[in-house]
Amino acid sequence: MKVKIESSKIIKPFYEDTPPSTNNSYIPLSVFDKVTYEAQIAVIYAYRPPTPPNAAIQLGLQKALAIYREWAGRLGKDEQENPVILLNDEGVRFVEASADSTLDKVMPFKPSSSLLNLHPSLNNVVELVQVQVTRFTCGSLVVGFTAHHTVADGHSTSNFLVAWGQSCRGLDINPLPLHDRTIFHPRNPPLIEYEHKGAEFMSKLVKKENSLNESNTHHVTEDIAVHKVHFTVEFLAKLKAKASSMNGNNNKPYSTFESLVAHLWRAITKARGLSGFETTHIRISVNGRTRLNPRVPNEYFGNLVLWAFPTAKVKDLLREPLPYATKLIHDAVMKVNNNYFRSFIDFANHMKAKEGEDLIPTADMNKHILCPNLEVDSWLRFPFYDLDFGTGCPYMFMPSYFPTEGMMFLLPSFIGDGSIDVFIPLFQDNLPTFKKICYSLDLLENY
Repeated sequence: MKVKIESSKIIKPFYEDTPPSTNNSYIPLSVFDKVTYEAQIAVIYAYRPPTPPNAAIQLGLQKALAIYREWAGRLGKDEQENPVILLNDEGVRFVEASADSTLDKVMPFKPSSSLLNLHPSLNNVVELVQVQVTRFTCGSLVVGFTAHHTVADGHSTSNFLVAWGQSCRGLDINPLPLHDRTIFHPRNPPLIEYEHKGAEFMSKLVKKENSLNESNTHHVTEDIAVHKVHFTVEFLAKLKAKASSMNGNNNKPYSTFESLVAHLWRAITKARGLSGFETTHIRISVNGRTRLNPRVPNEYFGNLVLWAFPTAKVKDLLREPLPYATKLIHDAVMKVNNNYFRSFIDFANHMKAKEGEDLIPTADMNKHILCPNLEVDSWLRFPFYDLDFGTGCPYMFMPSYFPTEGMMFLLPSFIGDGSIDVFIPLFQDNLPTFKKICYSLDLLENY
């Protein structure tokens, strides 16, 4: 598949009425924005013909940017050198491209470096959003979308994508985003009930050591393959029943997400061939909108995520049955509650007040190998499939190519029957074992 760039330009918000002033206008970053991934994330959509013309997609985007102005701005600093989003309407990148084949010839897309041709580069980008529309010879359309994580989490970004589709269809954007990022106030006096060093923050010294260790293994990153696994509804139901089998009659069964992640944690740990005495954890995103009390509206635009870190010794994880791992995940996620979020807000503000605190975020997209740990990015509840430009919903949706060993993406399969696709980057040497056991409900019990 050869992709040819036809044009690349900056487009700005389109205002129906008088444009707002861009003089000294900015939005300060919240404590949640400052602790998230400082990187561009890319996703890919595919649409069957008929598809709307590029001009209609572009105009819809410009109208959506008039409501979500942050995306058309730039990251910068205020007068006190605090990080902010400058509302300067400098615009987003819009690329038009063509491919030399039909879509059927290259579908389903393999998670490989060829996907990087379907969206603009993620490196050294000042634009906070980039879009590439690639036309195939059959009339199909692929839309590559990249967005800077500092501006918004997956929940907010998916709301924006739905709004973009509404604009293209001539509809009013609904719901409207809540732009106020100053709603997270520390308590007086602060109440720091949890340990946030090592969870959301680490010392620069630890980061330096980690970077040195990783640079020694950097040459092996080309040995990482991204493997896509499809889990059917039937398999997921059996997995959930098995994971919940020791949960007692009074308790609710564990969720499909908890059960599947527990299964993958065990299977990947087994495939990696780790020593029984090593410790392994998973980094799991937890959305604060439903956790905080009072509840933060779903329309809140920005980052509102912290992480759970279920942790186990390798020998316990593999010797104990599936419910053991599932309970670890469930309990760790439940712990990231209102009290935890409030404690984090207090700690982050307290840390800022203490000059010279040498802490930086643990969230790092530049780390290429997570072994012996894992990270899970669940897109199971985001309305990514609702991006309708006027001729129907996408035929397919997937993340771009992120060859970070151990960083998994979970998303609803485009079959639409409740099955789940998981994109799992692993070392090539570990893949045969993983493929052998990833659909087995019993194999690990004989560890």
